Formats: sequence, structure tokens, C-alpha cells
Amino acid sequence: MSGSPDPRVLIIEDDPFLGPSLRDYLKERGFEAFWLGDERLWRETLSRPWEAVVLDLILPHIPGEHILRELKSRHPSLPVLILTAKEDLESKKVCFESGADDYLVKPFEVLELELRLRALLRRRERPPASRVEIGELIVDLEAGVLRRGDEEVVLSRRAWDLLLYLLRNRGRIVSKEEILENVWSDVIVNEETLRSYIKELRRVLPREAIKTFKGRGYRLD
Repeated sequence: MSGSPDPRVLIIEDDPFLGPSLRDYLKERGFEAFWLGDERLWRETLSRPWEAVVLDLILPHIPGEHILRELKSRHPSLPVLILTAKEDLESKKVCFESGADDYLVKPFEVLELELRLRALLRRRERPPASRVEIGELIVDLEAGVLRRGDEEVVLSRRAWDLLLYLLRNRGRIVSKEEILENVWSDVIVNEETLRSYIKELRRVLPREAIKTFKGRGYRLD
């Protein structure tokens, strides 16, 4: 995948055999996979910039549905693939209405899980629409311009690239390292350069559109 050769995937699964097996398989297939066997620790893992989550529903301490709802409230654009023995339509309905992006019933073929994950990651890389609103501003993705009403708002090329990356991850905190890796993959720059482009965006975007999280990164709301 362009800009991210090792997609970061979190597996929340209490089965001490299945969890590590999935982690090891995905690592062999080019993912940076992490297995969490105790779902009570899931909030502590969110400091890492995950690109997808594989979530079991039947967990010993916290219902998977609860984790799903909280995950999606914090990170709406983060793909979540439900992996569960629950095959009834009501369970699927609850999960999809809570924001699940895919639903795979156990038993399953591990290759199918991999293919579904890759499809979710490809879908996430694409902008959600040709025109996106940020307050009174319109990001016209087809034309490659930012507009306020009939007026075009001029951005430098790097600021535009940064805006697109933040849009793809809208609602999720992205680390400075992640931004530098994906927006400046062709050159080496420092954090001061990144801050200068964040300032450029803040001069034109609505107040508080980009929030800073000390030690963690930035989030476009």
C-alpha cells in the first residue's frame, strides 16, 4: 500500500491460540499486527496510530459491542472488522448500526480475513467524497482546490497534501511521525517544518478545526 508498507492492525481477541495465530499470519503477510488478549487494556493501545482493528464480540470482561461503539465515537474513520461466532442477523444489525465496517463469522479462512482487511484499508485511503465541507470551506477534491464561497483559498502544495492526509484520517489523532512518513515520504524534514504547515492550514480553516494533542499529534474535526 502506498506510503504505508506495514499497515498497523490491532487484534482484540481473548482466545490464546487464535489471537497469536492471527498476529503471526498478518505479520508474515506484511502487516504490523499486535494482539491484545485482555480487552480491559484496549484504551491503553490507542496511543498507537492503528489503521484497522479486528474485534471479537464475545469477550470475558467487556462486550465487544461496547468497545465498538466507543472506538467509533473516538475514531469514526478507523476501520473495524468484527470477528465473531455470532452469526444471527440481530448481532450483525447492532454492529453495523454501531459503525462496524465489516463482519466475519467464525469459523473462517484466514486468507478471507486478510483480503477483507486489505479492502478496508484501500477504501480508507480514498477520500470519502469529491467535495468535503470543513465549516464554511469546501475542499473540492476533483478540482484540487479549497474554496470559501466563490473564492479560491490558495495553499502551498505541501499544505494541500497535509490537508488531504488529515481528511483521510478525519476524527482520528495522527502522530507527527505518521504525518511526516506519509506526507513527506520523498524528503526528510523536521517537526518544525510540519508545525509551519499546520499554522498555514490553521490560518484558513475554521477555528479549532485542527486540534493539537501534546505528545500524540493532531486531529482534524
